[in-house]
Amino acid sequence: MKDNKDKEKSNPKFIAHRREKDGEEQSLERHLEETSFFAGEFAKKIGLKKHGELIGLLHDFGKATFEFYQYIGSATGLIDPDEDDYIDASGKKGRIDHSSAGAQIIYHYFSDKGKVSTFTSQILSLIIASHHSGIIDCLTPDGTDNYSRRMNKFDEKTRTKEALANVNDTVKRKMEKILADKNFIGDFNLKLKSLQEPSDSNETFMLKVGLFTRFLFSCLIDADRLNTADFEFPERTEQRNYGNYVSWQTLIGKLEKRLSDFENKTEIKNEQEKVNMLRKEISDHCLKFSNRPKGLYQLTVPTGGGKTLSSLRFALNHVNQHGMDRIIYVIPYTSIIDQNAETVRKIMAGDIEQRTDVTDVNEIVLEHHSNLTPEEETSRQKLLAENWDAPIVFTTMVQLLETLFGYGNRNARRMHQLANTVIIFDEIQTLPVRCVYLFNVGVRFLLKACGSTVILCTATQPLLNSELLGKRALPIGLDQQMMPDVRKLFEDLKRVEIFDRCKIGGWTNQEVVGLVEEELKETGSVLVIVNTKKSAATLFQQVRKNPKVKVYHLSTNMCPAHRLQYLQEIKDCLAEEQPVICVSTQLIEAGVDIDFGSVIRYLAGLDSIAQAAGRCNRNGARPQRGRVFIVNPQEENINKLIDIKIGREKAERVLEEFKTDSAQFEKDILGLKAMERYYQYYFYERKGDMNYPVTPKSAAGRADNLFDLLSTNPKSTAEYHRINSKTPNIFLCQSFMTAAKIFQAIDARTQGVIVPYGEKGNRIISELCEVKDLRTQYRLLKEAQRYSVNVYCNQFEELIKQKIIYEVQEGVGIFYLDKQYYSDDYGMSASKVNEMETLTC
Repeated sequence: MKDNKDKEKSNPKFIAHRREKDGEEQSLERHLEETSFFAGEFAKKIGLKKHGELIGLLHDFGKATFEFYQYIGSATGLIDPDEDDYIDASGKKGRIDHSSAGAQIIYHYFSDKGKVSTFTSQILSLIIASHHSGIIDCLTPDGTDNYSRRMNKFDEKTRTKEALANVNDTVKRKMEKILADKNFIGDFNLKLKSLQEPSDSNETFMLKVGLFTRFLFSCLIDADRLNTADFEFPERTEQRNYGNYVSWQTLIGKLEKRLSDFENKTEIKNEQEKVNMLRKEISDHCLKFSNRPKGLYQLTVPTGGGKTLSSLRFALNHVNQHGMDRIIYVIPYTSIIDQNAETVRKIMAGDIEQRTDVTDVNEIVLEHHSNLTPEEETSRQKLLAENWDAPIVFTTMVQLLETLFGYGNRNARRMHQLANTVIIFDEIQTLPVRCVYLFNVGVRFLLKACGSTVILCTATQPLLNSELLGKRALPIGLDQQMMPDVRKLFEDLKRVEIFDRCKIGGWTNQEVVGLVEEELKETGSVLVIVNTKKSAATLFQQVRKNPKVKVYHLSTNMCPAHRLQYLQEIKDCLAEEQPVICVSTQLIEAGVDIDFGSVIRYLAGLDSIAQAAGRCNRNGARPQRGRVFIVNPQEENINKLIDIKIGREKAERVLEEFKTDSAQFEKDILGLKAMERYYQYYFYERKGDMNYPVTPKSAAGRADNLFDLLSTNPKSTAEYHRINSKTPNIFLCQSFMTAAKIFQAIDARTQGVIVPYGEKGNRIISELCEVKDLRTQYRLLKEAQRYSVNVYCNQFEELIKQKIIYEVQEGVGIFYLDKQYYSDDYGMSASKVNEMETLTC
């Protein structure tokens, strides 16, 4: 017996995973080879299949050690507690280093092969070493060379030699074959060089190199997670598309059938027909433009110009012509995702080809806009993460920016899906100003390295190509404008009159209520857009006292399904010409297809005012032009909302200039000239904020900015030099992990909470509290996207303490709201519904 045990110890059966439900084992060889295959396929999108295969093959190399065999065997019951090899695995989870071995193999293999090889070596070894934690700091903010420390970690800790001796011969031969490929280094460095543009500074180039590293990291993470999930839950494979979608030509046919409703009319009888004809012209221009090469384009269309379907027409034909993988719509607010995704879903529904791999229109149009699982994921939660495997994806700007720069493997995992893709940024003016430099260089990376096409859509184009941005600007010329005569288009689609009613001392709430009542008599429907949730709730309480009119409130305290229902009710009132009032935060002003007779906008940036005007007389169907009022409220506090505050100041400046000399703005306060002037003032004021500054209290421990931390990292490099009297001998010096932890696309991190709205919301919560099957849980979480509210993390912790939110099951990390704290009028509340006190900004 002892001889058998000694033999097993000298040659144990190395496994990667052991399935909990039936004890089935996944051999290490199988896991490495299958992960290698997936990673290679993902990296092939940018021409680096071999490099993807190598990192997949080596990522778990350290599992081919007796120490890991003891750990996983003891933890999963493979090794009996009475056997000599058994150990107490509970304290060893996450403490056995199995990611350094593969990294060190690459590092040492190329260490003596010249400078060019060293570049390749650092990037690939860094990815493998980081595949459990997220990409680590190469240089830490305090000047420590963290990368070299990891690569030179003692062998008794990494057990690299043991792993190399133990690993399966098939895996070893494949590894050796890839490493010996004479084109391996050359191909990699050609790709690196291709990132360089003539306009690049060293900083912008190194930021792109960092994104390139993150892209390959994404290939590995998604490959690893997919293979692990397929083994642990083989039934889940039936739910995935694996990039096998219904044909683009089929989807094009469905859209063209829908667009055929817009008939060619030789005679225009009224304003509404004129608007529809202009929308058709815009759509036709987008179709003609779709045969252009991949690249960066602007679609500048006035609000109500039908840019959602026009951009979809461009995108479907463009991806079909160029053999691209998917279309991703990036939307600022979840409210627009609800509407636009539903519009596209209805178009794509119907007689879809009967195929076993595409059976549901929801597999064609994917919405991804809420984080319902915590960032610090368990192994089960990782399996629930979305990886954007659908032909048409609707997501938010927050999710997109988190994918490029955010913390955690869940965010980075999706990044490779941005390659060979049409990415449509709808309402691009909502881009957070502190992310401008990161965004611009990120877009240039997607264009240059990933073969993607990017469309910037809005009626109010921010000056992302401004000279103020220097080498961090986007290269946008006249030949990249999708519409041939934007100025004429704005003139033709003008459907409102603007009334600047700002006054010294500002408007009281009661005065605003009076204006609402006046306009209700004048036009029959009024929308009031305010800047804070508190303002919306307060004004709603006062306006709703009128018993003869339907009054609605909208804010992000309401889940998407709730907002959708109210928007539909409002549209029904408008269609039936019933008097209706809506008080909303700015969530309604960008892209929501709704048509009021009058709009009152609390003073904000000129871009916000223009977007608000797009909710007035939207279809040109009213007998007279719509009426848009700009008012400055007395009682709204926006001191903490810096973007809105500065935007308001610059809008006030342009409004004053317009009063003095309207001719310089072509007598249109929301026209192209006025908007350009506004953005010149706004960007000049904010140019110091565009590199994402961070304070000494941040994870960096000093005043710095994310652009530097993710590019050349000059302060960390200087600190290294101060300590060591030399420059660091590494190619990448970025503080990746530190920057990712600091990065927030919005002002604070949020956590999704499922709310008990309606019968369906209550059912989802009830089932999640009971279900054990991961497949069912996954399906319920997809349903729950529309029944969730995002809560700032500091509020989230407080809500747990007050027992207002609860975990569906202990340790799962998915939370729901007590039904006593959800109101039909206001949505999520900080107190019981009968003691209404809404959560505020």
